[in-house]
Amino acid sequence: MKFIIGIDIGTTSTKAVLYGLDGSVHGKYSQGYELYKPKIDIAEQKVEDIYQAVIESLRKCIHESGVDSKQIQGISFSAAMHSLMIMDSAMRPLTNVITWADNRAHFYSESLKKSKEGQDIYERTGTPIHPMSPLAKLLWMRNEYPALLSKNHFICGIKEYLFYRFFGDFVMDESIASATGLYNLKTRQWDTKALQLVGICEDQLPRLVSVTTTFQGIDKQLAQYIGISPQTPFIIGASDGVLSNLGVDAIHNEIAITIGTSAAVRTVVSQPVTDHKGRLFCYVLDDEHWVLGGPINNGGIVFQWVRDQLFTPEKQTAEQMRMNSYDLLTKIASHIPAGADGLIFLPFLGGERAPLWDANARGTFFGLTHHHTRDHMLRSALEGIVFNLYTVLLAIEEVTDIPKSIKATGGFARSELWKQMLADIFEIPVEVPKHFESSCLGAAVIGMKALGLISSIDEVSQMVGTTSICLPNEDNFEVYRQLMPIYIRLSRTLNGEYDAIAEFQRKFIH
Repeated sequence: MKFIIGIDIGTTSTKAVLYGLDGSVHGKYSQGYELYKPKIDIAEQKVEDIYQAVIESLRKCIHESGVDSKQIQGISFSAAMHSLMIMDSAMRPLTNVITWADNRAHFYSESLKKSKEGQDIYERTGTPIHPMSPLAKLLWMRNEYPALLSKNHFICGIKEYLFYRFFGDFVMDESIASATGLYNLKTRQWDTKALQLVGICEDQLPRLVSVTTTFQGIDKQLAQYIGISPQTPFIIGASDGVLSNLGVDAIHNEIAITIGTSAAVRTVVSQPVTDHKGRLFCYVLDDEHWVLGGPINNGGIVFQWVRDQLFTPEKQTAEQMRMNSYDLLTKIASHIPAGADGLIFLPFLGGERAPLWDANARGTFFGLTHHHTRDHMLRSALEGIVFNLYTVLLAIEEVTDIPKSIKATGGFARSELWKQMLADIFEIPVEVPKHFESSCLGAAVIGMKALGLISSIDEVSQMVGTTSICLPNEDNFEVYRQLMPIYIRLSRTLNGEYDAIAEFQRKFIH
């Protein structure tokens, strides 16, 4: 039997999954690491933590599966978008990995976003102007840490660093590149004007390669430690977001919704598309497909905040009873009616990306009365996340076809309440694929295509099973239809106050 490994380098962990060529799972392992947030706008990772997590995830995935490593046809990669690190002339890291969640470039990105130059860059690159992007981070560095961008220094993200360390080749796949704000979607090369804006040259950046580019010849000692042949093919793969669409078979007019720590709404298109309002991204999946959509900062991390800050006793009870605390909370929320009796929550605890693209956005409970309880606040927080996802769908529908179904993935797709909320607010059936690690499966499919093991990525449809389909409950339609316009107006009305309260917090919160 033949196998392939899909490995996903995420924000808080790396996951490796061993697949058969039919998509069956034969082994998996994940290793976590810390996201360092010493100050309100900083979000970094330690380079060595991620390197070790990748090595250990591969080693233990293979070892614990018990398969013969000679049957492993290749290892294919997925990675989080927008990471940035600076390396010296000897390719040694000068910075930590600066992640998508880092907001230190907010001042420079806001100024650029309001300019014609910023709009032009967005339309050429498909990456919204926001502190998440390497473009914005490099603009920040140019103004505040110019020595980091010395002509002798190199610029990349975490996957590029790993491949350089593995193979001595400084390369970046076009999918990751298309999320930097530095890559021109039409020319499929680095965008000259974007590079000029941030003060770097093409020689400082990795060489661009296709997502199916394959490498061999990893260090023999490292290969022996992992448990593979040094000639095992490593496929560079793509970004986690686009591979998640592939991994749930949402590549033909379906919407993929992923709710993890953050969340995203995405659909696949046959040519690059941008939004004249700058609300949506457009990133490369492969040579024939692009992914259009929008990410939100505030997915499951909002649920975690509600649990930790408002439901501490219930969390402790669940831990004592060895129950999943989130399952307990969703059970509590299910007893509150749809719409939480008119309580609305804007879930912008960590600023927001799509569709606001405002790093200063902040969370708000609106409509509180004596009638409302903690349970109402819990329900409204969960609904607020889905409301925000729906506003991203509205933007997508302005520039492409209306989707026929939702394919949901991520840890929260296991929750009956979340699935029902998605179906009711979107008014579309929600399918939950069998495989939850969709980015790993997407990476594996790209790897199979690269190695000639399948003829087309469409063959993923034979690998993705469906565990459940949740149909919309029409009884809830009217409630959500009335609340949604209030939610949208409220987020716009508060827009002028976000900057003021964020500035206050930066001044007084240490």
